[in-house]
Amino acid sequence: MNEERVALVLGAVKGIGREIGLSLARRGIRTVLTWHDWEESLPEMRAAFESIGCDHEIVRVNLTDTEAVPGLIERVMARFGRLDILINNIERGGMPVVHGGYTKNQWELEVATTLTAKRWVFEEALPHLKKAPDGCVVNLSSISGIVGRSGPASYIFNEGYSALNRGLSLLTETWARLGAPTVRVNELMLGIMDTRHGKATRGWGMYPDEVKKGLIDHTLLARTGTPEDVVRAVEFLVFYAPFMTGSVIRLDGGYVLGGDRVWPMPEGVEKL
Repeated sequence: MNEERVALVLGAVKGIGREIGLSLARRGIRTVLTWHDWEESLPEMRAAFESIGCDHEIVRVNLTDTEAVPGLIERVMARFGRLDILINNIERGGMPVVHGGYTKNQWELEVATTLTAKRWVFEEALPHLKKAPDGCVVNLSSISGIVGRSGPASYIFNEGYSALNRGLSLLTETWARLGAPTVRVNELMLGIMDTRHGKATRGWGMYPDEVKKGLIDHTLLARTGTPEDVVRAVEFLVFYAPFMTGSVIRLDGGYVLGGDRVWPMPEGVEKL
């Protein structure tokens, strides 16, 4: 029964994390939702979850401090007594157009948030997930792990951020082995989403027009993704993929494939 299940959603104060948390709450799943910064979004977050009426707890925690992670998991267990679902949605993306070149502090912040925090949360959560009837982890990552700093995405994906996301895919596979057979671990690799690198971010307004056009032209579906696109994919992984683990799914509108279409055959070529 969904009303018995408990989910921990990291980075849920706004954007994709909040929408994933809300989708779980609408299904009757009790949720623990973390936030650290973007405090201006907190009232809207609180109002959204209160309007659904499902039992939940909002926790402020700095997950780059690995010593804070055990306390977070203890808080989940003290409040709800179980953990069934982990949505590993926390990152810092070094956008060259926003942050400029790397500094030591920016590099270390990205490592601590995008990769290290995910690892420590998983480590602390795994023993409890293994006690669940259907433990499930969804790692949120980025296609930067495939495309790196290249093409129009050069304005978006720094090389460090790209390396960290490539590393997460290795962790996804390892964690699937560690969780088997009772805990499924899969990864959702996101492309250019409205609230993550896309038009609802401050970086988008800093892109030259030719970069914005290049990002869309490079995407086969000719648009950026929406939080709802992500929610539907997460729901599939959590509720409708009982035989899937260790998989990395791209949700990028075809960006990785590029904007090249299949060219028509020249006139005069005979049909088979």
